[in-house]
Amino acid sequence: MRKKYSSFSGFFTACLILFSSQIFGAGESDFPPSYYDIVAMFLIAIIIISFIGLVYYEGRKPVQQEEEDVVLEPSAFAKFRRYITKTTPIETEGQLLLDHDYDGIRELDSQIPPWFLWLFYVTIFFALVYMLDYHVLNSSPLQDDEYQIQVKQAEVERAALMNSGAMLNESSVTILTEQAALDAGKAIFTTNCVACHAADGGGLVGPNFTDDYWIHGGGIKNIFKTIKYGVPAKGMISWQSQLTPIQMQQVASYIVSLHGTTPASPKQPEGTIWNESDSTTVASK
Repeated sequence: MRKKYSSFSGFFTACLILFSSQIFGAGESDFPPSYYDIVAMFLIAIIIISFIGLVYYEGRKPVQQEEEDVVLEPSAFAKFRRYITKTTPIETEGQLLLDHDYDGIRELDSQIPPWFLWLFYVTIFFALVYMLDYHVLNSSPLQDDEYQIQVKQAEVERAALMNSGAMLNESSVTILTEQAALDAGKAIFTTNCVACHAADGGGLVGPNFTDDYWIHGGGIKNIFKTIKYGVPAKGMISWQSQLTPIQMQQVASYIVSLHGTTPASPKQPEGTIWNESDSTTVASK
């Protein structure tokens, strides 16, 4: 019996490792990152492995010594197995034989194992609780309702990301016209840009922002892109590591507002004329 128990333990351990590695090693493409899904799959694996073990060992003969008249005392595991399965020793199976005979095949009038009955009772109880929870009391959302809740939550999170500027780039940026945003952009421009472009945007080392000529394209999208990536070949650094997307949008909007103003000492035009109708186009880098 000890040898059989040892082999069962080895079988159970191997199956448990196999199922556990598949469950806990699953990536995002297999299961969503949910704790309850992992627990449910782990419990199902335990039930399946236990069922296989019970079926494999149910009704097996007890181990006997070499002497036919001496039978070893059943182990604690054997007693527990017999208790939960209600198996009948093979020596007394004759008492359960039914009268009918099909070509020498006789049928035993065995009772259903208690563990199977209790599992059946649990499924009935679960069905009742599920029905009351989802369809009578409506305390938990159905699948369609849960989907709508998740969609609304995703919209809220997306709006929060948009407001934080996390999704803002040169393709999605729009011009800001609110005075508070332009004042914030002016403050950033005064702190970081006047050394090259002058306080009024007329240009010093850098180009003039007030005329119609642009070296790397005009409009909010191109100006945002130039601020973000810079022009290292001409001494213009990339500001994406020092300014947030919102701040780059603010200063780009302020630079757009300088177009058409009259600087004190405007620099000579550089680049090509940029039409306002092309302001939604992003120039190639």
